[in-house]
Amino acid sequence: MNGPWAGKWSLVTGASAGIGVALARELAAGGANLVLTARRKERLEKLAQELAAAHKIRAEVFAADLAQPDAPQQIFTFTLAKQIEIELLVNNAGFGAYGEFAIAETQRLLDMVQVNCSAVVHLTRLYLPQMLKRRRGDVLILASTASFQAVPFISTYAAPKAFDLLFAEGLGEEVRRYGIRVCALCPGSTDSEFHEVAGQASLVAAMKNRETAEKVARVGLQALAAGRSYVISGIGNYLGAQSQRLVPRRFVTRIAAKMFRPPAAKPA
Repeated sequence: MNGPWAGKWSLVTGASAGIGVALARELAAGGANLVLTARRKERLEKLAQELAAAHKIRAEVFAADLAQPDAPQQIFTFTLAKQIEIELLVNNAGFGAYGEFAIAETQRLLDMVQVNCSAVVHLTRLYLPQMLKRRRGDVLILASTASFQAVPFISTYAAPKAFDLLFAEGLGEEVRRYGIRVCALCPGSTDSEFHEVAGQASLVAAMKNRETAEKVARVGLQALAAGRSYVISGIGNYLGAQSQRLVPRRFVTRIAAKMFRPPAAKPA
């Protein structure tokens, strides 16, 4: 119960599954109070009750769909009404879609950019002024190993994740002098529902060295507490992300295309 956010309020988006649940558990174990938000209210309420009972912390729930442009303001209004000062903002919510861009559902692509990119900016813009006024606060942003290169067939996921990484690094340097820490957490393949939602379950099943959501959550929170601007979870993921800088970008993209190319459609 003596973590860096013990007794303080943390807001975790996408807290109903995967890395979001793991982050909530890790924070609660360290004594942090929680505001949990995601689309699935029942899951949030169950998790909030469990963590409050197990760790004697306070936990609030607010169901919201960050694909809706007004959702960040709704979340912010909720915490204001509860007189909750958010000391740690965890922009974790996100989803992907696997397949050829030209045949993907248009609204799903736009929602992906909204959740993975626009909502991150909006929520950070809402909560950061309060942190600056107090001269303390932290922001953790879920990026990805996909942040470091173009990834064909998940292009509309990888591109916003590149934005998330650069946004976190730039903003972190901007607000460092005020005592605010910002860190981008870049996981690779992780055991969670993410890949099923993205339609990548069969592809990811063949990948080795998948990490647990719990391990990824610990790595991210430890890096944020240490004042790092970004962290790649897993030595294999780190080497893979960094080594692509040594070869031409087009070559890296072609290799990624071979890895992620969907199986050929069967003839009608």
